[in-house]
Parts: sequence; C-alpha cells; structure tokens
Amino acid sequence: MHTVVVGTSGVTASDVLAVARGGARVELSEEAVAALAAARGIVDALAAKPEPVYGVSTGFGALATRHISQELRAQLQRNIVRSHAAGMGPRVEREVVRALMFLRLKTVCSGHTGVRPEVAQTMADVLNAGITPVVHEYGSLGCSGDLAPLSHCALTLMGEGDAEGPDGSVRPAGELLAAHGIAPVELREKEGLALLNGTDGMLGMLVMALADLDALYKSADVTAALSLEALLGTDKVLAPELHAIRPHPGQGASAANMLAVLKGSELTGHHQDDAPRVQDAYSVRCAPQVAGAGRDTLAHARLVAERELASAVDNPVVLPDGRVESNGNFHGAPVAYVLDFLAIAVADLASIAERRTDRLLDKNRSHGLPPFLADDAGVDSGLMIAQYTQAALVSELKRLAVPASADSIPSSAMQEDHVSMGWSAARKLRAAVDNLTRVLAIELYAATRAIELREGLAPAPASQAVIDAVRDAGVQGAGPDRFLAPDLAAADAFVRGGELVAAAEKVTGPLQ
Repeated sequence: MHTVVVGTSGVTASDVLAVARGGARVELSEEAVAALAAARGIVDALAAKPEPVYGVSTGFGALATRHISQELRAQLQRNIVRSHAAGMGPRVEREVVRALMFLRLKTVCSGHTGVRPEVAQTMADVLNAGITPVVHEYGSLGCSGDLAPLSHCALTLMGEGDAEGPDGSVRPAGELLAAHGIAPVELREKEGLALLNGTDGMLGMLVMALADLDALYKSADVTAALSLEALLGTDKVLAPELHAIRPHPGQGASAANMLAVLKGSELTGHHQDDAPRVQDAYSVRCAPQVAGAGRDTLAHARLVAERELASAVDNPVVLPDGRVESNGNFHGAPVAYVLDFLAIAVADLASIAERRTDRLLDKNRSHGLPPFLADDAGVDSGLMIAQYTQAALVSELKRLAVPASADSIPSSAMQEDHVSMGWSAARKLRAAVDNLTRVLAIELYAATRAIELREGLAPAPASQAVIDAVRDAGVQGAGPDRFLAPDLAAADAFVRGGELVAAAEKVTGPLQ
C-alpha cells in the first residue's frame, strides 16, 4: 500500500488524494517528530510560568480573559473538544473526513502547534486503521477553523463519540480504538485547541474538487466537440491563431482539445443543404472561451490550495524564536473565495452545455435533425424530458453559485464577528461538481445520438471512439422511446469514471 510521509513543510494535493480517496498509509518523518518535540518544549515552559498565555493557560474565544490554573488545564482541553463537537445534520463523506484529519495532522507536524509527538502519532494510527469519525454537515462557520468538524475528529482521538470502522459500521470510538490497539489520548495544554483550529475541511474539499474538475473540464471539451459536430458546426473557430491573439491559457487549451477531437470529421462546416456554415451560435462558437475561463479559474484556485497546503494554520502558533503568538491565520477567506469562484464557473459551464443540448433537440435550430432526436416524433418524445432534467440541474447549479463567502454571521459574543463561511462554500461546490457531471452526461447522450442520426457523413475518429465506448458501457443509441433513466445513469457513470476522456484520448493522445 502507498505510504505518505508527513514532514514539517506541508503536503501535496496528490498526498491528500492518496490518503482521502486511496486509503494510503501515513507516517511521520523523523524531522516532524523532532519539530513536534521542540515546539512542545516551548509550550511546557510557558505553561509553567505564572503569566497567562492564550490557548495554554487561558480560556478560548470570548472566554480568553480567564486564567486557568494548572490543575484545571487538562479538563479545559477535554472540555473544548467535547463542547465544540456540536455538529448536526447528515454525516459528511468518508473521504472528506479523512482529508480534514490528514490536513490537521499536516499542520500539527509543522512544529508550530505545540502538540506532543504521541498525539500526532495517534492521529496517524487512526487514519491507518481506517477509523473515520462521524462528522456532521453543519457546525463550521469557516473561521477559527472548521471547529465542529475537527472537534468530532478530536473526540475520536479521546476515545469518545462515534466513528465508522473499516467495515463501514458505526460504533463507539473507544471500542474501535481498543479493537485496533490504539490508546486514547489524554490532552494537555493547548492540544485540544490545536486539534480543531484550522481550515482543513474546506481545504480538503477544495483539493478533491480541483481533481474532479480537472477531469470534467476535459470531458466538457469532448462533449462540446461532439455537439459541434452533431450540429454540422464549423471548426474554423478553433484555429490556434485565433486563440493566440487572446492569450488566455485555458481558452487555448480548450480549443486545442476540441480541435483534436474533431480531427478528420466529415460533419463539420455544413448546413443540411450543403451550404457552408458562416457562424455558429454562441453556445457552440464560444465553447473554448467559457470553458477556458473556467480552466483559468481552476489554475488560480490550485495556486491558493498549494499555498494553503504549505501553511501551518493554528492559533496561537509556536514561532522558531520561542514565542507563542495569537494570530488570524485560521480565517478561511482565501479558501472560501476560490470555492465560490469555482461554483460560479461550474454553473456557467453547465449552462452552456445545456444550451447546446437544447439546440440539438430543436428542429428549427438543429440543421436537419428530427425533433427531440425522436424516432417517430409525436409518437415518441425522444430526449425531450432528458433536457428537462438537465435544465433542472442547471437551475440548481445557479442557486449553488450564490457565494457563501459574501455572507458572515457573528459568533462567540462578538469576539468572532466576521467569518468566512468557507465550509458552506465547500459543501455546495461538492454538490455543484456532482451536478455538472450529470449535465455533461446528458449532453454526451444527446450528441452521440445526434451524430448517429447523421447519415452519409462520417464523424471524427475520436468521436466514433467515444460513441463505440459509450454504447459498450450500456448507453443505448437512437430508437423508439424506452425507459430513459437507466441510459442517463449509465452515461453519468461513463463520464464520472473517466471513460469519456479515456475513449477520446485513445485517438487524440493526452488532452490538455
């Protein structure tokens, strides 16, 4: 099994994906263990002094003015975890919980938190045992960290609360730890606070969304090319020299992908009466511009994620010169903004895909295709309601594009009076990515069916490879009306599993 070694300088996106989705094992580097011990020595020294230090010998948030005596500090750390584990609603996905646990461990191992090495090792042990704390949908405002989600994870380290075992069953966390030979941690000064004060949940969801969207933007280039071909559109608008004079990198990449898919097509550039095509509708002609802008948004979001993956997010932090300083680095604004930016780009990509699908189904705009791609229009409805489903998805995506980060709601007796709502931005982006996959699956279904209805002209070899592969995957072609939901589900699985891009790349080579 793949092993990810966590050091002091952060982790990569591929590390997060390996642990969250691939079940990779986690190990602490010798460098990390040494840094943990050194930072802990600083915290222990401060804890022994009479002067109050936030998070070490004081309360938290609006209660930070109270100095806590030594005999109550272990109770203080336990209490912050128990009281902050206040999430409600449905459980979040296992991969999200594993990502946020791993990313919290990443910050702990930086040597800036003051957590003991044995606590960090227990975090790694829980991940390696396949134990997943029960974390709920609601409870994070994206400021002072993803507090409730991380607190539910810290509660598991203490042997309290519920968790899911590697077999998928939910049991008391203490039982699961005991079954895997893991001793619950006894938290000391600052450790409870350090385990729950970070942007790890929203960052983990950002990293996974970036991976998913990287694949979906390639898928969108393929489905756009298929629709252009099915509509007898012109591929001249994809010429590299046109995109070179507006040098947005994403636009050029999308145009190049579409051109690669369409290479060798006999369908492009015709009307149904063989007159040459002068201009296509925006949804066809401007596909690279819209998808390209989304790609460039992805690039910006990836830069933010990389910076955050290299960060140590905690409050207070232990600095190399021995100071323990309060700070605001836990604020989720940088991550929240790009999560919202991505939801906007996703909604627009889905919107333009739906417009192409609608054009394929409209006999007045499809350049010779039958109404709704029906076998016997009037007796058959064809793909009429598939487009309804796609429209409903796009409408939902527009609602999901409303930014969460533009909102703020004060908490903690006005001490935490401006929050990022980054966790909410991440949760809605996950829903948006899911729905974009379905929208592209419906465009794929319509475009492949439309191409098959064009007789006498051969599609591009890459297009034919996609058609052959999607049919082999159980998505049926043209014909009389039938129960449509299974076909749409199979098309969704085809896109979701990466088979669409793989089929095209067998002819085109790697797409950008």
